[in-house]
Formats: sequence, C-alpha cells, structure tokens
Amino acid sequence: MTAGTFTPNPGAAPVTRMIAAQTALETRMLLRNGEQLLLTVVIPALLLVLFSAVDIVDTGAERSVDFLAPGVLALAVMSTAFTGQAIATGFDRRYGVLKRLGASPLPRWALMAAKTLSVLVTEVLQVALLTVIALALGWSPQGDPLSVAVLLLLGTAAFSGLGLLMAGTLRAEATLAAANLVFLLLLVGGGVIVPLEKFPEAARAVLGLLPITALSDGLRDVLQHGAVLPWRAAAVLAGWAVLGLGAAARFFRWE
Repeated sequence: MTAGTFTPNPGAAPVTRMIAAQTALETRMLLRNGEQLLLTVVIPALLLVLFSAVDIVDTGAERSVDFLAPGVLALAVMSTAFTGQAIATGFDRRYGVLKRLGASPLPRWALMAAKTLSVLVTEVLQVALLTVIALALGWSPQGDPLSVAVLLLLGTAAFSGLGLLMAGTLRAEATLAAANLVFLLLLVGGGVIVPLEKFPEAARAVLGLLPITALSDGLRDVLQHGAVLPWRAAAVLAGWAVLGLGAAARFFRWE
C-alpha cells in the first residue's frame, strides 16, 4: 500500500455525465407523475381512439384515423414540450429547486439541456405508443421518416421555448392555469381534431401561423399525402423556436 491510496479527489463529474444523470431524473419524475401522464399519454390516446371510432368530426372523403393520427402526434409534442414542461418547471422555480440546482456544479445551460432531453425521451415513448394505437385502428402512414423527425424536432424546440418562457416569467399558479388553457384552446383551434377548413377564412389566416397548426398540417402533408418536408410549416416552427427560446433565455427568472 502506497501513500495517497485513500487520498480523496473531490471535484465535479464531467458535464456530459451530469446531464445524463439529470435527464434520467427528470424523465423518472415525469413518468411517475400521474397528472402529467394523463396529459401527455392518456388524453392523446383517448382522443385518437374516440374520434377514429366515432364519426364525430367530418374529415371529408378521408378516413378519420388518417387525418387524426398526425394531429394527435402534434398534440403529444405540445402536451409534453409546452404544457407539461411549463407546469413542472414553474413549480420547480417556485419551490426553489431551480435556485438550488443553479448553485450546484451543474451549469444552468446543462440543466436546460437535461430538461430538453427528458422531453425528447418522453416524446419517443409517446410517438411509439400512439403509432401502435393508430396502426391498430387501420392507419396507413406514408412519406419520409426523416421529414417527420425534422418536424417533430422543430415542434419540440418551438413549444419548449414557449413553455420555458411561461414558466420563467409567471407565478407557478398562473403558469398552471395558463398552460392548461392554452392546451385546450390549441386543441380545438389548432387543426388537431377539427380540419382548419371548418373555420372562417379570416380565422384560418391567423390559426395557420400557430405552431400547433404548422406541426399538425406539416405532419399531415407528409404522413397522409406523402409530401416531402413542407417548408412553410418548417419555417413557421423554426420562427416560433427562435422567438420562444430567445425570449426564454432573455427573460427567464431562476427565483
């Protein structure tokens, strides 16, 4: 035995290891939260099954499931990246969790990266589950998987920025109410289950600029009509991502 065998070597772990550990923690916390599971998994799955099995919404000559599946995938992204993340981060901020983590060796940018990776892991599980359900209902997807992945990533960035902006500027209770209200409004008016053509022409011009509408229509163009990457939808999502993430970085308050 030589001198120094038991000499401690204190210091922070590598940033990549800290991000991986925080990502795993964030994901476990989300999956253990019954309210968040209801919002991110149960509600989208129920909407897909209900509106595919019952002829409630007129989708024209198209099969209901072919119209609904892309919209429900967009809804799943919004529920996780925007609503769920806004509420969870808002209460973390209220209870001082973000402040304490900000004083730890984990850099603040790494904490935000871990939250984003946790959202992506959850979305992979959501998309896999909803795809299995849609296929069981007779869905026949088309198009390029790479285009779908690009749209989902752009949608995640757009909704994450808006969710973090809300969580970092409003009180937790206000975030809870506002995030759920926005979720319901965009569910109804974002082309998820009701075709945008059912709305007045003046309203369509405004609704078409919303991130949920761009993501729903973009996924529908690819998965239902076999189009290549729809650049207009991608541009709208990229614009929301830049605005949301930029504003969140500028105005986010850690306390």
